[in-house]
Amino acid sequence: MADRSLVFPAQEYRDRIARLQTAMAAHGLEALLLTTPADVFYTTGFLTRFWASPARPWFLVVPQTGAPLAVIPSIGAALMGRTWLDDIRTWDAPDPRDDGISLLFDALCECVSAQGRIGLPMRLETHLRMPLEDYETLRAKLAPRQIVDATECVQRVREVKSDAEIAKIRDSCSIAGRAFARVPEFVSAGTPLDAIFRDFQITLLAEGADWVSYVAGGAGAYGYGDVISPAGATPVQRGDVLMLDTGAVKGGYFCDFDRNFAIGKATDTARYAHAALWQATEDTLCALRPGMRACDAHRMLSDALHKQGVAPAGGRLGHGLGLTLTEWPSFTPLDETRLRAGMVLTLEPGCITGADRIMVHEENIVLREHGAELLSPRAPSDLPEIVT
Repeated sequence: MADRSLVFPAQEYRDRIARLQTAMAAHGLEALLLTTPADVFYTTGFLTRFWASPARPWFLVVPQTGAPLAVIPSIGAALMGRTWLDDIRTWDAPDPRDDGISLLFDALCECVSAQGRIGLPMRLETHLRMPLEDYETLRAKLAPRQIVDATECVQRVREVKSDAEIAKIRDSCSIAGRAFARVPEFVSAGTPLDAIFRDFQITLLAEGADWVSYVAGGAGAYGYGDVISPAGATPVQRGDVLMLDTGAVKGGYFCDFDRNFAIGKATDTARYAHAALWQATEDTLCALRPGMRACDAHRMLSDALHKQGVAPAGGRLGHGLGLTLTEWPSFTPLDETRLRAGMVLTLEPGCITGADRIMVHEENIVLREHGAELLSPRAPSDLPEIVT
């Protein structure tokens, strides 16, 4: 078995496969079929932005014992050959007659008995990255083998991060922290919001990000209307609150945190809301422990905001983080996922600051046995003011 690898030493991936195979045995699975960028990267180290092209499917088969095998378009053979995998099967894609299905069928039949079960993630926060028509063809050909849900199997393994993964996320957070510290260099009253977004992305890249997968934010008096809209050309004004949020990537791993700034002197409303969000985050940082549930974290953040005299904004108040910008669990009243040491999470309280106005605050943490450890540089307790 090859010792070459991408991003991490080969042993890191072997350990991941061993954990997946233990989970597979517990769920009665003879193979896993993985099709998404995050799952393929997690198991192989195959890191590419070529996933942005939807023209080709990519398949990774994890057998009950031994190393995974890749069934991929030939355009990816050279890069996959630099990972720790030895068994790489290719076809010239896209092929409208047979886009890898025959190769994938053969690979699965080698790993799975005639009555065996093949796991495929199917539930929340999963998707199938292959044509549904091809999936139905594959499922019919494989019968009486069954393709069954493997969400629990994959998510429970992936949600606890190794020390190597945590170090990558910490690197991403450090890069974003340096970029946030430079925001006053390119923001002043009168600067259009879309120019701020562009300069922020440039700064993230200059500070060492491999790419900037996500930038969002907002600006306005007393807060902003939402946190996902693209930036328009409206200039920021004195008295506005500017929020920038980023999912910068380093070594395949995301950060995801935001920062708020007052343009000129902060208003009393903005200053009070920022202090309330900061303290609610602080209270939860001090209290969060393994064994609690995601819904407990939501309750803690909500209660802390009420204690500070502000009304929580709707939606979830945090989530998992790692190979994708957001991962499970979600800090909502309905998510009962148990929190475990080694999970990387965001704390993301938001509060209402006026009619159709909110402010949000976000930090990235790793949960340790003793409690939360910050990965993002902690925001200042007082709302920063950009003097113009």
